[in-house]
Amino acid sequence: MKKLGASLFAIVAYAIGVGALFTWTAFVGNLIPGIGIDGEPAMGAVPALLKNLALVALFAVQHIIMARQSFKKWLTKTVHPLLERSVFVLTSGLTFFLLLWQWEPLGGTIWQVEAGSTAYYVHYTLFFIGWAIMYSSSFVINHFDLFGLRQTYCYVTDKPYKPLQFRVVAYYKYMRHPLYFGMLLGLWFTPHMTITHLAMAAGLTTFILIAITYEEKDLIREFGNKYIQYRKQTPKLIPFLKTGRTEPTSQDVPSIEAVPVDND
Repeated sequence: MKKLGASLFAIVAYAIGVGALFTWTAFVGNLIPGIGIDGEPAMGAVPALLKNLALVALFAVQHIIMARQSFKKWLTKTVHPLLERSVFVLTSGLTFFLLLWQWEPLGGTIWQVEAGSTAYYVHYTLFFIGWAIMYSSSFVINHFDLFGLRQTYCYVTDKPYKPLQFRVVAYYKYMRHPLYFGMLLGLWFTPHMTITHLAMAAGLTTFILIAITYEEKDLIREFGNKYIQYRKQTPKLIPFLKTGRTEPTSQDVPSIEAVPVDND
């Protein structure tokens, strides 16, 4: 019965986490009438902007804190370690739904591309390419591990969980964070950039850049010199951009104990 409950919990967490991402795509692109990011302002510009920034900050703090090893160590005192990822996915999905539900329209236009023009179709092409890269990147990594289902399967079937190995495949040959790159394309390439849209794009871009910093520290801790060399050779976000490569610093170099043994 306990394992059945764990299975149902992981499935619900997965549905909410992935559902929040699909809703975000539709919301940002105004793809579904009635739930798009743009609308008539319901409050003053300053309080609306402050509310939106607070929502982004809430999502960022939740995401960054819960992704840290210290928090995971604390959480797994009460939650089975193989269910920790599902807790993270569920909480992130609910927080993201809250952000989308409470987001306040601000009105105003930054730019608007004429419908039917070449630039209009270029914007929408890059918009959909961005989201396609984001979603497909999760499968390159291991979609079901990223969203906690693989861990729960191991827990339910009493199979040992083996962490993912460091591999450089597909998009990861050209940039270190294709999932975030796809998000940025989807956020910024719109034929109609309103102040409302700009606030979300700028806020979440700031979150992404901060999240990358923390994430790379965790990756160095987990994979050691493998990731340090990969980071040195591969751009962070923009493919083929030499300036996105990062030289290792003295703080990056792990101790001997931190470097995983390559048994290949």
